[in-house]
Amino acid sequence: MRMKDGSVSGAGAGGASAFAAALRATFPVLLGYTTLGLAFGLVLVDSGLPWWLSPLMAAFVYAGAAQFMGVGLLASGAGVGEIALMTALLNARHLVYGLSMLERFAGSGPLKSYLVFGLTDETYGILSTEEPPAGVEPLRFRALVTALDQAYWFAGCTAGALAGSALPLEAEGLDFALTALFVVLLVEQVLAKRPKSVFLTGAVASGLALVFVAPRNFLLAAMGIGMAILLGARVSSSRRGGGGDS
Repeated sequence: MRMKDGSVSGAGAGGASAFAAALRATFPVLLGYTTLGLAFGLVLVDSGLPWWLSPLMAAFVYAGAAQFMGVGLLASGAGVGEIALMTALLNARHLVYGLSMLERFAGSGPLKSYLVFGLTDETYGILSTEEPPAGVEPLRFRALVTALDQAYWFAGCTAGALAGSALPLEAEGLDFALTALFVVLLVEQVLAKRPKSVFLTGAVASGLALVFVAPRNFLLAAMGIGMAILLGARVSSSRRGGGGDS
């Protein structure tokens, strides 16, 4: 509502300040998501898939690593079940994200489903570390952060796909963006001082899968081997602990 002195008050002012705060908080994500989304759109079109699949995936899948992986699987003729299983395994870490945000999302009503859906790595980083400025409703701030981040990704994916279908652009090398994304995630995990045995397990599992499994099934096999090694180590450790107590 506009007052007689020209100032803005009420819901309009709150909405404007919440949007400005969310825009400031997500500016680094804007730079990253539009660039990576542009690469994704170009790679998708270069793989022979229709351009409209890029914005569709940005809207309903909204997972950078899973989308890049999905393009390769779709291009290789993988089935829906295989793609669904790989996506679930790849994004399993989001279960932990969601559990840690239950308190912050409490009372969000119908918005909760979207807030959970839009909880990417970068969005989680913002929502778990930044508090809205004074006078800004927390729920509105979190919803705007989530929506802006997806808007950046959607814009990048759409622009890349349109450019790839309209212009003779070479996408060679851009698919390395997926590898780069995983390298960044790995570095973040190492810096978080995770147990080094976890990274050693991943290296061993990848080596075994590379030697004994066909390239098409490499990722699924490596994940399965890694989980089996970790589970076996956990069971062995529990038995040793139990034996020592008896």
